[in-house]
Amino acid sequence: MSEEILINITPMESRVALVENGTVQELFVERTAKRGLVGNIYKGKVVRVLPGMQAAFVEIGLSRTAFLHANDIIWPKRTEDLNEPPLITELLHEGQMITVQVMKDMLGTKGARLSSDLSIPSRYLVYMPFGEHIGISQRIESEAERERLKSLTRLIREEHADSLKGGVIVRTAAEGVSEEELRQDMAFLIKLWQYIKEKKQSTQQPALIYEELPLYQRIIRDMVIQDISKVYIDSRETFAKILEFVREFVPSAEEKLEHYPGEKPLFELYNVEEDLQKALSRKVQLKSGGYLIIDQTEAMTTVDVNTGSFVGSRTLEDTVFKTNLEATHAIARQLRLRNLGGIIIIDFIDMQEDEHRSQVLKAFEKMLTRDHAKTKITQVSELGLVEMTRKRTRESLEHLLCETCPTCQGRGSVKTAETVCFEIFREILREARAYDAANGYMVIANQKVIDRLLSEESAAVADLELFIAKPIRFQVESLYTQEQYDIVLV
Repeated sequence: MSEEILINITPMESRVALVENGTVQELFVERTAKRGLVGNIYKGKVVRVLPGMQAAFVEIGLSRTAFLHANDIIWPKRTEDLNEPPLITELLHEGQMITVQVMKDMLGTKGARLSSDLSIPSRYLVYMPFGEHIGISQRIESEAERERLKSLTRLIREEHADSLKGGVIVRTAAEGVSEEELRQDMAFLIKLWQYIKEKKQSTQQPALIYEELPLYQRIIRDMVIQDISKVYIDSRETFAKILEFVREFVPSAEEKLEHYPGEKPLFELYNVEEDLQKALSRKVQLKSGGYLIIDQTEAMTTVDVNTGSFVGSRTLEDTVFKTNLEATHAIARQLRLRNLGGIIIIDFIDMQEDEHRSQVLKAFEKMLTRDHAKTKITQVSELGLVEMTRKRTRESLEHLLCETCPTCQGRGSVKTAETVCFEIFREILREARAYDAANGYMVIANQKVIDRLLSEESAAVADLELFIAKPIRFQVESLYTQEQYDIVLV
């Protein structure tokens, strides 16, 4: 499988696309003025402890206080036999200074989610200052390679026991790397941890003490593995920065880097712009004629699978089965492309045969194996529903690029002109009972509503004028939405 990474840089934002066999699978966007917080380490101050929630709010210098749950706090074992987590009031108190790391960005109205269990990543390793064990990425399947990496990491860590106490996780990118490369990575982590400790000691107020790398450098560090054939960068200045970074930390990736100087924008060349627009749409068309409807709500995301115009199979069951199979590919891609997280409910079309349900589930599980985010799914129910969760660490593409529609207030629909006309009639009746309008009423509304009042509803307007014994006049306000109107006493 051919995989490429496209890096598009402008002064306002950085965008990265992961392309597999010519198809965009993942998109990352980072606005210069709104860089993500995940991975940042802060010196924080506890401003409120919530015993009922076993949590605390922590001031870290952002626009909103951040949230720290007791489960995300490092705490000492109280006895050898009893290792129950202590109460939040035993761990924290108001005014206490604490070092924390952002696990989840601020999402909507929610503050950032924190942890006091720090993790500091490098190219091949993740250092856990308060951990103990050596872990190996589950994506490394070879037992022999897992054992080699574990033995090497243990040996290197023991050699630096005085300066590096804690746990280490070996990342997927470490598969097949030499002992020397692991040693270089460990040396980098030692220097970085020493810097963080010194900054922590010298900082007295809530403040940032370590900032995660910018998007384009994180992508190089985390995603440029063996499967990636090329990395194209359309900015000469950023290409030079990445080249310098790679030579220092990821020498094996240098041959994959390439500056793209073409006149046609890089994202247009690979149809990324088109895929980006489609990723913001509710409807996703399948090649067979079927389609998906994706709705993202506050509590969960729902995906509805429909056969649409696909009637190509011999029986209804075959048509349904083939549509569902095709949908598994499209859904897995859309989850990555839109970065959908949290609870996801997928409504596959009802299948009568258990074997078909089983095959659809297996196909879906297989498609999710390439997802970088952690996922967990349930069986297909009799109604064709699959419940799943996908780890969410950053905002979805829709939340990042869009805002709630001011016209429909996020409902996805607006009242019809007919409905608004009837509301206006009821409001005029209320005002006629409450006030004495000597010269009648002026209705100010949207063009479409006024047009309907003067045409289809003209008889109702005449009856209303007769009933209240007052004239009713109309005025168009082009800035009003279809649901907006005012009734003025003349």
